[in-house]
Amino acid sequence: MNLTLNLISYVAWFGTFACFILVLIKQFESESVTQGIIGIITCGIWTFVWGWINARDLNIVFLMLIWTLLLAVRLGFHFLARGMVLS
Repeated sequence: MNLTLNLISYVAWFGTFACFILVLIKQFESESVTQGIIGIITCGIWTFVWGWINARDLNIVFLMLIWTLLLAVRLGFHFLARGMVLS
């Protein structure tokens, strides 16, 4: 059971990383290089916030919804798996 939770967590991590890269590319294209570098330095937090702020303008609402969903799944399964290890 724990292996399955970890596997789902890792698949969701890969999905969130892919979404991060796609939004980061949009950030570099739409804004200055400085904005993209800030997105990299903050490990995607600024890119996530920036993506939601500009989602309608850049037509990436669906991508941001997927990223948010995968992030929630990843964190949920991550903590669930860690809780099972501790019990």
